[in-house]
Amino acid sequence: MNSKLNKPFSKDILKFENVAAEADRISVRIKEDIFGLVKRKGAIIGISGGIDSSVTLALTVKALGSDKVIGIMLPEKDSSPESKEFALKLADKFKINTLEEDITGALEGFGCYNRRDEAVTSVFPEYNPADYKMKIGINQSGLNQFLPPVFSLTIINQDGESISKVLPVREYLQIVAASNFKQRCRMSMLYYHAERLHYAMIGTPNKHEVEQGFFVKNGDGGADIMPIAHLYKSQVYQLAEYLGVPEEIIKRTPTSDTYTAEQTQEEFFFQMPYHEMDLIWYGMENEIAPEEVGNVLGKPAEDIKLIYNNFIRKQRTTAYLRMPPITY
Repeated sequence: MNSKLNKPFSKDILKFENVAAEADRISVRIKEDIFGLVKRKGAIIGISGGIDSSVTLALTVKALGSDKVIGIMLPEKDSSPESKEFALKLADKFKINTLEEDITGALEGFGCYNRRDEAVTSVFPEYNPADYKMKIGINQSGLNQFLPPVFSLTIINQDGESISKVLPVREYLQIVAASNFKQRCRMSMLYYHAERLHYAMIGTPNKHEVEQGFFVKNGDGGADIMPIAHLYKSQVYQLAEYLGVPEEIIKRTPTSDTYTAEQTQEEFFFQMPYHEMDLIWYGMENEIAPEEVGNVLGKPAEDIKLIYNNFIRKQRTTAYLRMPPITY
């Protein structure tokens, strides 16, 4: 493997030489695209108190001014109360107006919760949502396999005791399909307000979410502009510090906030800390030898090769999510 780089690979390779210049570049592009390309009067952003939506909001306010940006909170009955608290702190920091749309009723109408719980009870007959919380996640051993990952279902009772089982494919697909109503419902509500105000809808996925397929097609993958889709997670954090995102949000562990039990993005999908994932993905993209990446991270070259293969598999198997509609 021949490296595409003209400089040595190191833990600092993803640090911006000039973070202010990158913030300026993105914000100028946001302004040009909203006013010139999509010809809208402002921006709508769904805010959840997460780092990605917070940085996207900060960049958009920098581009347009706080009076042309509206943050929308979209809770439902499974959402963590912390999400709203952090979202309001963010809105106060950047002096934007907010709206709240509780989508629980819409999700009940879709049968989101009932369809999900039907699949859960087929694996755990004792499960009921009044007495248990639930989540799904990738088995960590799946990272070191060439085959697709194996998912587990975990239920947690009121005493905090948990039980996990490997999740059969049919039930896995039903739980995911039902849960995806949440992202698609949020997208619909965001576009309602965007169209009502003649504003652009701003998406918040970062590079890993887009390229590894950690998004819902026509859900959180639906937007007019995605200003941070080229940024590694560590670069998102660098911009957060520079732009003045509240410290509580910067220190918050990234979560999926999809299931009733608490769950990190690492546990649910990414399988490794973002600072390692960034560097290994960068190594793969730039054809850096696994030995070189392993030396920097203190990992065997064989582990890096397996992770490269895991990334390539994710790109391949999620290509459908990134495809536009096929036309004839």
